[in-house]
Amino acid sequence: MPHTLDAQAVRDWCRLSLAALGQAREEIDAMNVYPVPDGDTGTNLYLTVESATQQVETLFGEHGRPTVETALRAMAHGALLGARGNSGVILSQLLRGIAASIGDGPADAAALRRALRRAADAGYEAVAKPVEGTVLTVAAAAADAVAALPEAAALAEVAEGAYEAAGVALALTPTQLEVLDRAGVVDAGGRGLVAVLGALADAVSGQSPMGPLAMGARRVVEHHAPAELPRAANGEDGPEYEVIYLLDARDEALPVLRERLAGLGDSLVVVGGDGLWNVHVHVDDPGAAVEAGIAAGRPHRIRITHFATAGAGLPAQHVGELSEARAVVSVVQGEGLAGLCRESGATVLHADPDRAPSSAELAAAIRRAHAREVVLLLNDAELRAAAGVAADQLRGEGVRVAVIPTRSPVQGLAALAVHEPGRRFDEDVVAMTSAAGATRYAELAVAEGESWTMAGVCQAGDVLGLIDGDVAVIGAPGETGPTAAVVLDRMLAAGGELVTLILGDGTDAALADQLVAHVRRTNPVVDTVVYEGGQGASPLVIGVE
Repeated sequence: MPHTLDAQAVRDWCRLSLAALGQAREEIDAMNVYPVPDGDTGTNLYLTVESATQQVETLFGEHGRPTVETALRAMAHGALLGARGNSGVILSQLLRGIAASIGDGPADAAALRRALRRAADAGYEAVAKPVEGTVLTVAAAAADAVAALPEAAALAEVAEGAYEAAGVALALTPTQLEVLDRAGVVDAGGRGLVAVLGALADAVSGQSPMGPLAMGARRVVEHHAPAELPRAANGEDGPEYEVIYLLDARDEALPVLRERLAGLGDSLVVVGGDGLWNVHVHVDDPGAAVEAGIAAGRPHRIRITHFATAGAGLPAQHVGELSEARAVVSVVQGEGLAGLCRESGATVLHADPDRAPSSAELAAAIRRAHAREVVLLLNDAELRAAAGVAADQLRGEGVRVAVIPTRSPVQGLAALAVHEPGRRFDEDVVAMTSAAGATRYAELAVAEGESWTMAGVCQAGDVLGLIDGDVAVIGAPGETGPTAAVVLDRMLAAGGELVTLILGDGTDAALADQLVAHVRRTNPVVDTVVYEGGQGASPLVIGVE
């Protein structure tokens, strides 16, 4: 296990946090009763961490091997830029506290202790009127617990201790905040922080974002959502609007801003520094809240939400402007695959092999289809969480969205083949889902380093054959054809009528000829089709229907 936190661990922390929050998003949304029961805390935390993750991925893309300091600062800055809601804004300040605490020195166990304390203190300082039984309490409990650990405790032990203490504190939040006790839930923001700290513990212990814990298997904390949300957590006559904006302002302008906003409403949180701030407040007069920002500096990215109408959908006349036609949106890599989808009538979202599309990009693709009813084909298992956020957002705008969680482009092509716009929407979704589910998928990849797999230990350069997402075959370096042939034999041993081969960018067409001949020789009744997909992530994708 590493003794210090490095930039790759920060990158893994982001990815694992995003996966854990994606899995828990709906659960956290459902338990959101404080400060306003608007059912969006899980979504807001997911979007906040998604922005942090994108910033870190961009840093790695531009600098290759950044320092842990720059990676943490990128994470905190991304969270600040993308912070949503009360809990998201507070989380961004917690991350900023961690980043500010870990400087040029070793990011070891002692540094993590100090960082968690500074993060908790920064969170309390950012909130105008801190309330116990919230995410602040959970952050403070984690910091207190690691401070009490023996000085010899290793980095992984400190991270694990923070996670465990946060979980204990989370369970106690209903005893500290009456509205949680009445609803029978723990604090939603605190629940999200537990997921993020669990991801940190996994990252420093060497857990890969692609491993079984990536979806939060060990980090799920079971809590039940309330049967019915209370009308308001801060009284029947709580403020009607949530106002959030980024603010370019000098430090000396902040005291007056805080004073003005505190007089306008509640749930005031101001986070940031170095001239850039994220301002969050609940008010009855959103215009006055924005004017306060103008007096302090330059507000931008202004978002105003009316609690009474949040999620109610678009006005009827706006929905009526959408096309009557049903649309299919397909996420694919490679121009060849994109062309196949377009020929079948789908709107295409190009995916970068090095970066998964964000929820905002998925939402934009759905809007671009300009239809009342949209079927979204993901063609990648890792997009389910982001797609869920995008679909919920579009449903709130009056668009009927069905997400078919295709895990491979061959499943997406199978679903497109049976798409029938003339059918009822539900019937079309069922038919497309059934076609996708009846298609087994596989792909080839090249191992980047030594690793344990379901098929044994692989070394750097080995050719990996993955069937339904798991490594099933390990071939020697350069043995692409023989490895693919073994994969095909294993898949066809369970039966099949049609084999689809999709060649990746730069893959020699001779490989397809070799595999077609192999299928004819070993399974003469099975048909084979070959497409030039152009995808960059895998030299070969295989489908068996």
